[in-house]
Amino acid sequence: MTRVTSQGPLTGVRVIELAGIGPGPFAAMMLADLGADVVRVDRVGGGGFGAFPGDLLNRNRRSVALDLKHPDGRDLVRSLVAGADALVEGFRPGVAERLGLGPQECFAANPRLVYGRMTGWGQDGPLARTAGHDIDYLALTGALHGVGRAGERPVPPMNLLGDFGGGGMMLALGVVAALYAVRGGAPGQVVDAAIVDGVSVLATQVHALRGLGLWQDPRGVNLLDGGAPFYDTYECADGRYVAVGALEPQFYAELVRLTGFPLDGDEAPDRDDPANWPALRTAWARLFRTRTRDEWADLLSGTDACVSPVLDWAEAPRHPHLAARDTFVTPEGVTQPAPAPRFSATPTAVRRPPPRPGEHTDEVLAEAGVDETRIAALRAAGTVG
Repeated sequence: MTRVTSQGPLTGVRVIELAGIGPGPFAAMMLADLGADVVRVDRVGGGGFGAFPGDLLNRNRRSVALDLKHPDGRDLVRSLVAGADALVEGFRPGVAERLGLGPQECFAANPRLVYGRMTGWGQDGPLARTAGHDIDYLALTGALHGVGRAGERPVPPMNLLGDFGGGGMMLALGVVAALYAVRGGAPGQVVDAAIVDGVSVLATQVHALRGLGLWQDPRGVNLLDGGAPFYDTYECADGRYVAVGALEPQFYAELVRLTGFPLDGDEAPDRDDPANWPALRTAWARLFRTRTRDEWADLLSGTDACVSPVLDWAEAPRHPHLAARDTFVTPEGVTQPAPAPRFSATPTAVRRPPPRPGEHTDEVLAEAGVDETRIAALRAAGTVG
C-alpha cells in the first residue's frame, strides 16, 4: 500500500521568498501549498510589501522581517540561502544585485541553489528595466487584442492571465523543474520567468490556428472568443447569465433537444456556417431570456448540453460540485480556494494562515544558527523585526 503523508510532494524543500507583490507571491504560494517550507523575507516594520493582513497569497509560509538595506540584514538572507533549495524574487532587473543578493552572491553561498526571478518584461531586452503591469504585458504579446467583443475595445481579463497564469505559475513550474535537475546532478541555476514569455506560451494554440487559417485576427469572431453563438454567455429572465460551451455537434444537438430550440419551432439555420451566427445568436438570446438562470441550470445541469450558470464569487464555493470536491476550504473560518492539483500519496493542505510580517523571525533565524543574543542585538539595531 502507498504510504500517505499530509505534507505535500515538496516536503523537505526549503524556499526563501524575497517579499513582492502579485505573481511572485503566487508562485511562492504554489510551492508552499505543495509542501515546501517557504520563508518569506518581509520588510522590518511591516510597511509596503506584506502589509495586507490576511492576504491569502501569503498562506502556508513563515515570515521573517529583515532590513535588506543594512549589511547585517543582507548577511542574514545569505545565511538563509545557504541552507535553502531555492530563492524567488520579483524585483526589477538589477535590484537584487545592488542589494548584494543577486545570483552571483547567492550561488557563492549555495552552488546548488535554484534562483527564481519573476518580472514582467524579463531580465534583458529594451523594456527590461521599465515599469509595467499585467495589462501592459498582455498588450505587447497580442493576448489583450484577442479578449473582447467584436467591434469593441479589448477587455482586461483581470490579472489572472498575465500575473498568475503566464507569470507566477510559470515561475513555480520552472523552480520545480530546476529542483528536479539539481537532484539529478545538475548545478544550481537561474530561472528567468517573464510574464511576456509565459503569456506567449499560453497562446501557442492561437498561433497554430492562425497559421492554419482557422483563426481570424479581429477579436470576437472566432470559435473560442465569443464569436460562435454556441460558445458564449446569455442573459436570462432574472438578469443573470448562463455560459454555453456546446462546441461539438453531439453536445449542440443535446442542447437543442433539451431546450426546444428554436423558440418558434422553425428549423434553425446551419450552425457550421459563420454567416448564420448572428441569426443564431439572436435566436438563442431570445430563448434564454424566457427562464431564470437557475431554471436553466435545473434543466441542463448534469447533461451533455455543456451549459453552466455563471456564478458570482460568493456563490461559487456553495455549488454542489465544488462543495463535493472541497474545491474551497474554510480553515479558521476563512473561505479560500484549496491547494491544487491533488495528489493521492502526498496530499496538500492549507497548513498555515498568512503570517504577520516578521512573525517567525526568531524561529527561522535560530534554525539558521543565529543565537538569541545576536538576534536581540539585531532587533535593538532595527535590522530584524
